[in-house]
Amino acid sequence: MVIGAASLVALVAGGAAGYTVRKRTAEAAIGSAEAEAARRLEVGEKEVEAKKREVLVGAREEVQRLRQEFEVEVRSQRGEQQKLENRLLLREEALDRKLEVLDERDASMRTKEADIERLRLEQDRLRLEAQAELERVSGLKREDARQILLQGVRDESRREAALIARDIENEARADADRQAKEILAMAVQRCAADHVAETTVSVVSLPSDDMKGRIIGREGRNIRTFEALTGVDVIIDDTPETVVVSAFDPVRREKAKLTLQKLIADGRIHPARIEEMYGKAEKEVEQRMREEGERACEEVGVVRLHRELVDILGRLRFRTSYGQNVLKHSVEVAHLAGLMAAQLGADVALAKRAGLVHDIGKAMDHSVEGTHITIGMDLLRRFGESEDVVHAMCTHHGDYEAHSLEAVLVTAADKLSASRPGARRETLEAYIERLQKLEEIAESFQGVEKSFAISAGREIRIAVKPDQIDDAEAFQLVRAVCKRIEDEMRYPGQIKVTVIRETRAVEYAK
Repeated sequence: MVIGAASLVALVAGGAAGYTVRKRTAEAAIGSAEAEAARRLEVGEKEVEAKKREVLVGAREEVQRLRQEFEVEVRSQRGEQQKLENRLLLREEALDRKLEVLDERDASMRTKEADIERLRLEQDRLRLEAQAELERVSGLKREDARQILLQGVRDESRREAALIARDIENEARADADRQAKEILAMAVQRCAADHVAETTVSVVSLPSDDMKGRIIGREGRNIRTFEALTGVDVIIDDTPETVVVSAFDPVRREKAKLTLQKLIADGRIHPARIEEMYGKAEKEVEQRMREEGERACEEVGVVRLHRELVDILGRLRFRTSYGQNVLKHSVEVAHLAGLMAAQLGADVALAKRAGLVHDIGKAMDHSVEGTHITIGMDLLRRFGESEDVVHAMCTHHGDYEAHSLEAVLVTAADKLSASRPGARRETLEAYIERLQKLEEIAESFQGVEKSFAISAGREIRIAVKPDQIDDAEAFQLVRAVCKRIEDEMRYPGQIKVTVIRETRAVEYAK
């Protein structure tokens, strides 16, 4: 126990001594660190102060430099401003001098105007005196003499103009007619086409009359389904072994005819079968139209026509115009335009291409608005045809003025194809109405005694009263009648107008 207490006291005393030593060592290290920190702080403050002075010196130098540059720029701008002010002063002085000159001219012009007005008044006075003297001498008033003089000059000028126009027209017409007849004769001789043979009905043959009942179906459901699906009228009458399909739309009529033929061949006729056969007929007709378009292009020799245009062109196979098949008409126009272009040295390929597509707008149905000219122009431009083809196509009815020889040839070929004998069918009422209109227009002119429309309305002969119409006025009358016909009537081809003036001297020997 005594030994343990002594050891503990020694241990405590040793620990206290160690603590004191460490404390003194730490205090000495802290003092050294504080001294070092103070020294470094003092050095840093001196460096900061030196850098501050250096920055201030640089800033002062920069400010001095900018100030000098600013003063130089200000002096330069003041010099420019002074130059502008001097220039403006010079211009102002020049304008003042010009204004003075203008004022002098204005004063001179006013003086001259006063002199002119005085002379005009004097001239009017002298003219009135001379007019009064002339009226006294001649015994006529001024207006009467003027009318007599003007009427004489007018009659003489009209007669001379008519004679000159007649000579020029006769010479030009003789030469043009000769060349045109040669070209047209050559083209027509080399191009033969079918006559009109289109109708609005299609006849379907039946194997027996029993098939009519199957077509009608129970309570008429088959025929109702067929007519509603195809859009045609099916006429079933007493004609043996025959059914008539009627529709104005030839494409729709062809699809219905083909559907009915398939149903008759199959023998099974009911609404579902009708729809199935109609779908097949539609595909076959579309394929046939595509083949017709390709065949037309191949026949004419038109290449690289857009696929869509070929398909649309094939639809014309089932379109008619006054009974004339439009696709055949288009092929004929292409041939005629190409033949005439070759004769005249024009672009044959362009003439054929425009002639083939000139009526392509007629292939579209009522869902597309506009005339077939406008629709055709839109189609050709949409599918990349050149403006030369579009222009040659769009002028064939006179809606646009022709600016190329090919456009004129397409127009002439269209008229030739449409107006040749047998090309188109016309109703009797329209035919009679056209003849009556021709004679009505001719007899509306003063001096016409009688008119006769002949040659199926392609020529009109006008007999005039010789005591009212002289030879020169006859040429004026024929041109006036042609102008009225062109403005008021629509007709294929052309109409020849002939004015006949005959003077007869009759006496009886007694």
